[in-house]
Amino acid sequence: MSFYSPVRTNAAEVAKSDRLHLFKYVEDPQQANIDTFVAHGGYVAWRKALTSMKPDEVREEVKNAGLRGRGGAGFPTGIKWGFIPQASTKPRYLVCNADESEPGTCKDRVIMERDPHAMLEGMAVASFAIGCHLMFVYIRGEFGHCIDVVNRAVEEGYAQGYFGKNIFDTGYDLDVIVHSGGGAYICGEETALLNSLEGHKGMSRIRPPFPAVEGLYACPTIVNNVESLASVPHIINRGSDWYKSLGTEKSCGSKIFSLSGHVKQPGNYEVELGYNLKDFIYSPEYGGGILGDKKLKGVIPGGSSTPFLKPEDIDVGLDYESLTTVGSMLGSGAVIVFHEDTCIVWTIMKLIHFYRHESCGKCTPCREGTGWLERMITAIEHGRGRPGDVEKIESVCENIMGRTICPLGDAAVMPIQSAIKNWRDEWQYHIDHGKCQVKTNTEFV
Repeated sequence: MSFYSPVRTNAAEVAKSDRLHLFKYVEDPQQANIDTFVAHGGYVAWRKALTSMKPDEVREEVKNAGLRGRGGAGFPTGIKWGFIPQASTKPRYLVCNADESEPGTCKDRVIMERDPHAMLEGMAVASFAIGCHLMFVYIRGEFGHCIDVVNRAVEEGYAQGYFGKNIFDTGYDLDVIVHSGGGAYICGEETALLNSLEGHKGMSRIRPPFPAVEGLYACPTIVNNVESLASVPHIINRGSDWYKSLGTEKSCGSKIFSLSGHVKQPGNYEVELGYNLKDFIYSPEYGGGILGDKKLKGVIPGGSSTPFLKPEDIDVGLDYESLTTVGSMLGSGAVIVFHEDTCIVWTIMKLIHFYRHESCGKCTPCREGTGWLERMITAIEHGRGRPGDVEKIESVCENIMGRTICPLGDAAVMPIQSAIKNWRDEWQYHIDHGKCQVKTNTEFV
């Protein structure tokens, strides 16, 4: 019996559109099977790239398309591929970062569960573009079903000649290894992921050298996100000009956004970059408005590590540039919505518990600072706050920000800083009265 999880998507709308593409077939329960994938046009881009294009042509096409990394950093994918030193005689590796662990984010899981060959085809094209003959899929350890589905898809790909030796009679060899992660958030950071893949503890590396020069097993390595790689075949098939016609001038293409929290219709939705955040939350095609018709209190637009937005700031485009103008970031595209009955101190207490637990402990500011923050914020939430605690929290945040090897330290403090900036009176009420200013609703859909 096959497993098919009930995840809300806008696949029906995508199927009608000539512009959206990532979710076109995800509602077809057979899409994970290679025969269905091929019938829907799968592996055409892989054959095209390998038989009629040169590696530098593939890189240039993706670079011209303006595809940016969908894992959170937003770095241009084609430019990243170009960092591989062409003169190096070492083996080259491609690693798909499928360690989706950012709270509120569940888009890559849908691709792996329902359309795994889309990711694998993108990996194959990317491998050819960088001259790689061995690629890895590093999947979050808790995603047991995804691991099973991707392993089965890899077996199908080998059986039908899309991976292995002498692919399409071109003499090109390409192998795939699926690796289950250990369940650590830190391994979403590419150098910690590489350490884990090598069998070491998942801790971030000091850079330089960057992975493109010295990555997996000290060899040139490119690490790309699932959604980024799934976009590549569409660019090869339809061209960079088509892809650039989607989204905005600097944020090209479409993106999958994970909408959760106090909205009537949570789910994963594919929209063009630049789509209005307010419409995304309230439109009947997407969020459908606030749960219980309550007032909106705040929004995290790009995953729990990005700063909060207040209701007056959400009339803004969901793209890399627009969100920076209102003091936040696109991040992983996890839009988390809070209504008026949410205690902001309780929310931050939950977030800092997560980041303290997930700190790898390598950097002192993060290792010690997240613990201090959790203790102070927990005390405030439970009525034990003291005068000056908010200022002390701000000081600790400033001493973590920008002082760690990887971005986890920054990720831990940015939502705290924005929560204090936007709702300082609520923090002070907790300290002055020993109780919450609002009713806390912990029931998130």
